[in-house]
Amino acid sequence: MELQLACHRKAANVGYYDVYGRMDFNRPSNTLTTGCTNVTKGRFAHPTLDRAITLREAARLQTFPDSYLFHGGYEQISAQIGNAVPVRLAEAFAVYFHELWERRKSGTHR
Repeated sequence: MELQLACHRKAANVGYYDVYGRMDFNRPSNTLTTGCTNVTKGRFAHPTLDRAITLREAARLQTFPDSYLFHGGYEQISAQIGNAVPVRLAEAFAVYFHELWERRKSGTHR
């Protein structure tokens, strides 16, 4: 709160709870948005450093491998990361639905 602008302190009491928020290493990340590398657009300040999270840090939170290459400019890449379903979550859904489809196909579905 000590770093929060006075004009936002009042707003926080009426629903803007994440303005200029800091991430916490001991808590799950907030949902990332297309503005996830901008501290003015949510709780996207690095947990210990005085800066927003980087594109690569945001990509890691979305479980993209470090070898994954994004294309486009900074804002385009931020949008790709913020709009993405986390890779490992998508993988878990794909595995589940593939197994369900296989069971139904073989007649062993529940």
